[in-house]
Amino acid sequence: MLRDAWRLAVGTLTAMPVRPPGHVDRQRAALAMMLAPLAALPLALGAAAVVLLGQLAGLPHLVTALLAVSVVVAGNRALHLDGLADTVDGMAASYDRERSLAVMKTGTSGPAGVTAVVLVLGLQAAALASVLAGASGVRPAVLVLVAVCASRSALTLCCVRGVRPAREDGLGRTFTQTVSPTLVLVVWVAAAAALAAAAWWVGMEWWHGALAAALATAVVAAILVRAVRRFGGVTGDVFGAAVEASLATILVALSASS
Repeated sequence: MLRDAWRLAVGTLTAMPVRPPGHVDRQRAALAMMLAPLAALPLALGAAAVVLLGQLAGLPHLVTALLAVSVVVAGNRALHLDGLADTVDGMAASYDRERSLAVMKTGTSGPAGVTAVVLVLGLQAAALASVLAGASGVRPAVLVLVAVCASRSALTLCCVRGVRPAREDGLGRTFTQTVSPTLVLVVWVAAAAALAAAAWWVGMEWWHGALAAALATAVVAAILVRAVRRFGGVTGDVFGAAVEASLATILVALSASS
């Protein structure tokens, strides 16, 4: 079961070539979402390597940050950004639930979705550039690695029991309501501890990392509350929006401490 869950997590959340899972059920789906921070490790390592190489090459911090963010985007085929755009388009389209869901399913991005993508990517890159300006060497690279992995903890909250799917088909049907609140708490506490340790190692106060995780949790929870009110539940697109918002929040919080 663990092997199937791992393959499901890596195959869904990254562009890494992996064998398809032998069997997919709700138990394996729940475990895959809990493994999401670890499954994102290849993307995080890529971003960390770019940060380190950019500093060694003397690139401007903003250029290095944009390249690092680009690696993460390319590493998941822009899946989460697509979800962000569709979610915002759905919320902006209409107050009618069915109309909003239909807009999200079209696969095209409207003005609201494009604006959201630009703003969130801009926040991620600008915040990361600020973090890089406050530290040098391998330490900020490790902080970026931890931030990317920790941001994927958002998926456990999207799948917590009590948050129902907006549709009976698609990604939501398999993954939603599969993770218990206790396990969500365990994953987020682990993410907060990792961020606190990384922040301390970089030279920040340890609690800045923990605060970044707490703020990301609050932002993701707000997105879920809004999605449930507007769509009647969550979809795979909402999962993507939550991940991107989580990463942006973590980086912004860390930038305020650098």
